[in-house]
Amino acid sequence: MVIAMDGPAGTGKSTIARLLAERFNYTYINSGNLYRAITLGCMRHQVDPSDHEAALDYAKKATLEYRNGEVYLDGEAVESLLHTDEIDRHTAPLSAIVPIRHVINDHIRELARGQDVVVEGRDMTTVVFPQAEYRFYLDASAEARVKRRYDQGVSRLSLEEIRRSIEERDAIDKNKTEGSLKIAPGVAYLDTSDLTIEQVYATLIKKLQVRKIP
Repeated sequence: MVIAMDGPAGTGKSTIARLLAERFNYTYINSGNLYRAITLGCMRHQVDPSDHEAALDYAKKATLEYRNGEVYLDGEAVESLLHTDEIDRHTAPLSAIVPIRHVINDHIRELARGQDVVVEGRDMTTVVFPQAEYRFYLDASAEARVKRRYDQGVSRLSLEEIRRSIEERDAIDKNKTEGSLKIAPGVAYLDTSDLTIEQVYATLIKKLQVRKIP
């Protein structure tokens, strides 16, 4: 069983996906963290993430795992290292490199093979799991997403800098040659701008129960 979820940064989808995975005892996969892990690995090995050939060479050699909902890179737990301004700055352009997308998507499909999973990202409902049993797109206004990122307190950027970063990321995500962020036919859409995490969770649980998720 696959529950796939897409949407831009700051919509709450990572938190919701993890909560759903815990609720149903499914494996949680955050595709964005796999790209972040590759970015971290490139930086550690003095590979420029914007150098397509060098970054792809590293991505092919790297070992990516998910254990108990956390990313392991080459055997090391790296989840706590993936959400920094520097990683943010380099991950979006790296994720737009088509061959690297193929490598990561293959990793995701392999991680999901034979398991019940909740997987979230930018192209989970359109490219990676277009036939998933359940597909959702979470959205929110730019203002709501900027405020949420700022309130998290994990960035040293100002509100205006966070706004520019999110706008740049949105532009990259929506204009990728492959795997662009978009709403596919048949995907359930939810705007979370004025909703709490609890309200979003309750809404999706209701939708899943209507469709007979145990």
